Amino acid sequence: MSGYYIYGKPTVYSVGFFSVKKEAGLSKKEVILKSAARLFSEKGFKYTSMAELSRITGAAEGTIFYHFKNKEELFLSILERIRETVTSEINNNFNGDRYQTGMEMIDGAVSFYLGLPGKMEDWFFVLHRHYTYELAAVNTVCKGHVDAIFSCFLDLFESAIIKGQKDGTIDDLPARKTACIIFAAVDGLIRFNNYNLYNTNLLYMELIESCRRMLKNNITK
Repeated sequence: MSGYYIYGKPTVYSVGFFSVKKEAGLSKKEVILKSAARLFSEKGFKYTSMAELSRITGAAEGTIFYHFKNKEELFLSILERIRETVTSEINNNFNGDRYQTGMEMIDGAVSFYLGLPGKMEDWFFVLHRHYTYELAAVNTVCKGHVDAIFSCFLDLFESAIIKGQKDGTIDDLPARKTACIIFAAVDGLIRFNNYNLYNTNLLYMELIESCRRMLKNNITK
């Protein structure tokens, strides 16, 4: 993994299974959030301790609990940040008339989602942890964040399909259901890569072509 940024002047430290780089300008709360996201993504909720978070951030446990009353609240704050970031990224990348056709927008949406692990790093992979969905089953705040995050992605693919149906590049298919199928395929490739099962880059063009074949309107207008 690349160096990670936390509070203080630029310095790299070896801390267990990852390196930590201190970055000036971050508040202690932001340091805690970023470092906790790294721990949760790598070790999961159960095996992340506040003592370890305190050690790698240099913040006393009392300081951590000042900002977040317990580990669960910290985890929920990370999900909230993910939700905000995903919403912002989608708005920034898909506003206006950047894509002339819905099919072009589908290509852009696929590329966008495959690029999120590089942009969001540990924040993104918290979504692939089983605990996220265990907590969502019993915690309405967690469920609200998770539902909103994935609705953003599904809305993006659905919007592209509807746009393509209007401009004639995409066939008359159930937009939401088709968006779910495409999203599941794209997300599945990321999981393959995350679990070291297959190199996602080698399947990129095949994924794009598969989506196009499924969506293409073969009727000449």
